[in-house]
Amino acid sequence: MRIDVLTIFPKMFAPILSESIIKRAQNKGLLKIYVHNLRDFSKDKHRKVDDRPFGGGPGMVFCPQPIFDAVKFIRLKARLKESLVILLSPQGRTLKQHIAQRLSRRKHIIMICGHYEGIDERVRKYLVDEEISIGDYILTGGELPAMVLIDSICRLIPGVLGHRESPANESFCNDLLEYPQYTRPADFRGMKVPKILLSGNHQKIAEWRLAASKRITQKKRPDLLRP
Repeated sequence: MRIDVLTIFPKMFAPILSESIIKRAQNKGLLKIYVHNLRDFSKDKHRKVDDRPFGGGPGMVFCPQPIFDAVKFIRLKARLKESLVILLSPQGRTLKQHIAQRLSRRKHIIMICGHYEGIDERVRKYLVDEEISIGDYILTGGELPAMVLIDSICRLIPGVLGHRESPANESFCNDLLEYPQYTRPADFRGMKVPKILLSGNHQKIAEWRLAASKRITQKKRPDLLRP
């Protein structure tokens, strides 16, 4: 998979992309991530990418020219038949696990990080394929949401995680929260691990885990169980 990110703050991504699972995915050749400074595509001598909104109002708005030219450049550079352009925006669909799963099967994704008062509507109307939000709150820009989206996608790419069953048993898969996990010691200061997990009976353990997932989901996120 290839992911290209358009941002005016490219240095924000360095710590995230050079650590942990995302770094290993890139080292394995399973994922390529390129971060582009949107200012590099501006035709303004001062590398300006924003301007005041028509009709008045506070703040600044991203101009369409740098974004359109950047996406065109990226597509030519990537040489892939299909690319999905995603705008990180409070107006987008809230990110869910099934969305991350769907996106993890794409070959090429271009992410646009908004800022200020937003972007010129022509970008949203004629260039963007999908808008995604990470929650009903406002951040200073689309960089943190882009990082969250990259992380949620990349760990679902086959071969990225150490155990191929890991993504299948996590919270939000099958609309259930994950069952409780325990490790050694079996008795820690009088707090004991449920005996069933020490039994070696895999069928009984699976049944216990499913029941525990349903119980936890009912308690913490009953909305997930609603038809």
